[in-house]
Amino acid sequence: QVQLVESGGGLVQAGGSLRLSCAASGRTFSRYTMGWFRQAPGKEREFVATISWSGGLSYYADSVKGRFTISRDNAKSTVSLQMSSLKPEDTAVYYCAAGSTMVPVTFSRGYDYWGSGTQVTVSS
Repeated sequence: QVQLVESGGGLVQAGGSLRLSCAASGRTFSRYTMGWFRQAPGKEREFVATISWSGGLSYYADSVKGRFTISRDNAKSTVSLQMSSLKPEDTAVYYCAAGSTMVPVTFSRGYDYWGSGTQVTVSS
């Protein structure tokens, strides 16, 4: 079992930045692929970014590529999402997820554990 707790959400103006963090506890963090997903009101949950267990591989949704950066610190059992040049369409609840796949995946069913989410609101 892995417990995930997100933090760092909030209200920011368009063009601003936020850094989300996800703290993991339970089983060995370094064994898991980690991902960030988001869900806007009335929309399905969508992939944002993912990073391999070693941190050597990462993938991003086209909508955030070049603006968001995912990173992890296995010694601290944390994964972060640095978000820059934020847009109103980035407004959503952001979820951290952990999965046991061998390589990072972009689909939600590839993840076994989920946090409860943190709200990000970008005003225009």
